[in-house]
Amino acid sequence: MHPHKAIHHELQLPCHKRTLKAFALGIDLHRAAMEHATTTMALLVLLVLDVSAYATEPTPDVVNKSCVTGGAGAAVSIGYGGARASAGAGVTLGADTYRAICPRAEEIVRAAVEKAVAADPRMAASLLRLHFHDCFVNGCDGSVLLDDTPFLVGEKTAVPNANSLRGFEVIDAIKDELELECPETVSCADVLAIAARDSVVVSGGPSWQVEVGRKDGRTASLQGANVNLPAPTSGVATLVQKFRNVGLSAKDMVALSGAHTIGKARCTSFSARLAGAGASAGAAVGASNLAFLQSLQQLCAGSAGSALAHLDLATPATFDNQYYINLLSGDGLLPSDQVLASSAAVPGAEDVAGLVAAYAFDASVFFQDFAESMLRMGRLAPGAGSGGEVRRNCRVPNSSS
Repeated sequence: MHPHKAIHHELQLPCHKRTLKAFALGIDLHRAAMEHATTTMALLVLLVLDVSAYATEPTPDVVNKSCVTGGAGAAVSIGYGGARASAGAGVTLGADTYRAICPRAEEIVRAAVEKAVAADPRMAASLLRLHFHDCFVNGCDGSVLLDDTPFLVGEKTAVPNANSLRGFEVIDAIKDELELECPETVSCADVLAIAARDSVVVSGGPSWQVEVGRKDGRTASLQGANVNLPAPTSGVATLVQKFRNVGLSAKDMVALSGAHTIGKARCTSFSARLAGAGASAGAAVGASNLAFLQSLQQLCAGSAGSALAHLDLATPATFDNQYYINLLSGDGLLPSDQVLASSAAVPGAEDVAGLVAAYAFDASVFFQDFAESMLRMGRLAPGAGSGGEVRRNCRVPNSSS
């Protein structure tokens, strides 16, 4: 049996049976994916412990359960002990930046995110996506929030952003409250970073200490947004290169792609899957996912591409590892998602398909790597000499407000 098919078969088993089966297989795929012996040995120890833990208490036979203990929002260990991290351009980030000067900053953001997601569950994915689209264009400087003016062309009309990005009103409301609490103190870029973390937590995912202290950019780059952001039709080599271009790795790419475990996409984003182009990108259309693709065709028929589909049909509003399980069964929505599960090796990059299988098998590994990758992405900063400020209004530079 192909190793990915074997792993997908085991994900159909109760956790205790899955653990025993994985132990018998020797966790070959994990070893290849994680590429170092210490992680493999630790995983084997955990699996042995799982055998005794589940021996007398069987788990229901549910696909999207992943043998992870702990409640939603449990903090993961990310090796951050309060040391301050450099984000380039003379910016130093730390978790305690606002502790003395605006102690309620994170509380204000969290309450607003919880309220927004309660009213619209899709908003969690939208806020998370804003942070991603901000950081990939000249670093995490809040430039994605800038409106067009007679003197500035923003990034909102870029192809990856137009009629796609949302949640700006939520950020506006957060910033208004922060300005009342502690004027000109918390940057819009930091609001995006904190809101992204809180969106993950409120959806059932991991928590981490957000590093703050960013400055807001005074300019934006429409060209940068059009060039830097990955397209939903990108192949693995292109995806890896896009991440390398900003200083992130193939492993970061696979981990951050897991954000597609929540949210929706328009039919225009995955039309290549429906036309069969996804098959040429590594997603063979067979009996296992034919029904899935047919259901998408029915959804999109007659909608002129405007209909929305869940990125994760199984657990659409829960931040978990179901996204990767879906990829192993051929049920990834975007071509750029599905291609990850069966990709050829990219020179000098981690084993992408192996990482997908590892994350599908163990959500705790995904949560850990996702938190670490979010921190690395959050450290992307504008180049030296670009300057910065704390905007009073996230939509315009202070000189224009």
